[in-house]
Amino acid sequence: MHEFDLHYLSDDADYADSMQQGSASMTRSGNSNRNSSSEQVGAEIVYLKDNVAIHPTQHAWERIRGRLKLIKQGGSLLMTWIPYEGQSSSARLSEKDKSLYTIRAVPFSDIRSIRRHTPTLGWQYAIVVLSSGLAFPPLYFYNGGLKEFLATIKQHIFLVRSAEDANIFLVNDLQDPLQRTLSSLELPRAISVANSPTSSIAPSESSFSRTDSETIDKNSAFIQQNGRQRQNHNDPRHLSIQVLEKFSLVTRFARETKSQFLREAHGDGFISNAMRKHDKKPNNSFVVEYNDVHKPLEDVHVPADLSEYDYDKLSLVWGKPRQPPLGSKEWSTFLDSEGKVKDSQALRKRIFYGGVEKGLRKEVWRFLLGYHSYDSTYAEREYLAPIRKSEYETIKNQWKSITKEQAKRFTKFRERKALIEKDVVRTDRSIPFYDGDDNSNVKCLRDILLTYSFYNFDLGYCQGMSDLLSPILYVMEDESQSFWCFVALMERLGPNFNRDQNGVHSQLFALSKLVELLDNPLHNYFQQKDCLNYFFCFRWVLIQFKREFDFEKTMRLWEVLWTHYLSEHLHLYVCVAILRRHRSKIIGEEMDFDTLLKFINELSGHINLDATLRDAEALCICAGENGEACIPPGTPPSLPFEITSMYNQQDDDDIL
Repeated sequence: MHEFDLHYLSDDADYADSMQQGSASMTRSGNSNRNSSSEQVGAEIVYLKDNVAIHPTQHAWERIRGRLKLIKQGGSLLMTWIPYEGQSSSARLSEKDKSLYTIRAVPFSDIRSIRRHTPTLGWQYAIVVLSSGLAFPPLYFYNGGLKEFLATIKQHIFLVRSAEDANIFLVNDLQDPLQRTLSSLELPRAISVANSPTSSIAPSESSFSRTDSETIDKNSAFIQQNGRQRQNHNDPRHLSIQVLEKFSLVTRFARETKSQFLREAHGDGFISNAMRKHDKKPNNSFVVEYNDVHKPLEDVHVPADLSEYDYDKLSLVWGKPRQPPLGSKEWSTFLDSEGKVKDSQALRKRIFYGGVEKGLRKEVWRFLLGYHSYDSTYAEREYLAPIRKSEYETIKNQWKSITKEQAKRFTKFRERKALIEKDVVRTDRSIPFYDGDDNSNVKCLRDILLTYSFYNFDLGYCQGMSDLLSPILYVMEDESQSFWCFVALMERLGPNFNRDQNGVHSQLFALSKLVELLDNPLHNYFQQKDCLNYFFCFRWVLIQFKREFDFEKTMRLWEVLWTHYLSEHLHLYVCVAILRRHRSKIIGEEMDFDTLLKFINELSGHINLDATLRDAEALCICAGENGEACIPPGTPPSLPFEITSMYNQQDDDDIL
């Protein structure tokens, strides 16, 4: 038998420390639950842990607590995680949402690996990756128990520590490829695998919608049937048939895998360096995965361009499919009789996943941008509209009243006016709204930007601001409302245009940390090429991908970013998602900074928005608190989640 050098769990200090204590507590939990009416005869609970949670978002009130179990059924070990019913009213996820995260009796024969995270601060958590490449959301152990969890698994299945990462534990895995292939055949006496009692494999298609007992019944029946089949193993006729059947499967699998790999290698234009490195002695950590991001979530098993280098080898499975945009009828259900938004969090979540219908954007954007506060009434909004219009006209008259003689002595005004007039005639002129000579909307765009340069004289005007204002004016079709919405947006993005560019630099720094966290090999490649300043993403950050998508898709993207639903810095995860999606090409073609900058600019108009948003959502959830820790405080945009109207306090005083 081929020798291989892997670190077994038995030499792990955590494992050794927990063996004695863990075995006792697990035995107690198994005994206390063995006679429960909910468990089936022959099913033994070998591990049970309460207060194990999943964090669907970064909001504390949406964390879902539940019970984690390891169940021994026949020769198989199964894992379940069931959320508690009737959790606190602060949890805003519906029972239907919670059921999406339920893990029902998954056999460990369907699990590839478990990654352990033990941060110095915060809760320990584990990520379970399936053989298909899918991964369950992280399981947070609020009251400890992660060591016992791994120790119990070790007692019942073949579990080894990865030689590449000490925190990754491989399930039923062998390093030698021949040994691994023969092991997968499950031939009697063909090989001898130490510590591997897992001889029967439960079906992977066990339903995720059934109860534990139903699933265990199904698995039990399968195991019993499998057991009867194995009674005939001594019959040489059965053995020879099994050998032929198994090797026919291996041959077909090898042929299909080779064809798929060649297709992907041809599509990427190169064969990765990782494959070359593994040619002489491949190991199971190199996985060629097919990229099909256009299928519904139910059909997608492996998303965008993943390889051995991915963070935790996770497939991006949490990103939900896009929903239809929010319409007028549904919008009315979010408002009470006075016009107040009843649940701003639910509204932002809805917009996050579906956006807003074109005809409704004018009304909804005023809430997203802070022109209206979520708790304002119809009457208050109607009262404030003329006040704000009057305030806008007052500011606008400051520059309109400047005479030619004054302008001669007002260098800053002349420079800004000339720059604005130069930019607006080049902004979105392909859109009919701004098309044609002497277009009144272009003039309105100029007037708003000049007025803003007087409203925020310290910042003034910088190239790129017209790109941010253009979609707002297009939607609002009102000069004063567009101005105040733009003011609110610049409260978030204004630091992007500071003379020292500290706002953009802080975001690019955060981006580098996120890439290092979520795609370390890509980060290392950028480090080798001296590209860690990430200046090739400068335009993405400065004007929020305005040049990367067409006009309609830009508005859809901005609606998602403005919700601040998962993170106020979701745009950084969008950057990571795009880079990851094109990682193989970047590394394969050995792009330096100049080539990379050219490549990034040429992506304009060729980025799949829906797939990118799903990947960004998945990355954000995957990064969790570690991701937020990568982003320095004050990094734009950094407003509170509950955006309040800029003039709310002043206007309240006026009303009183």
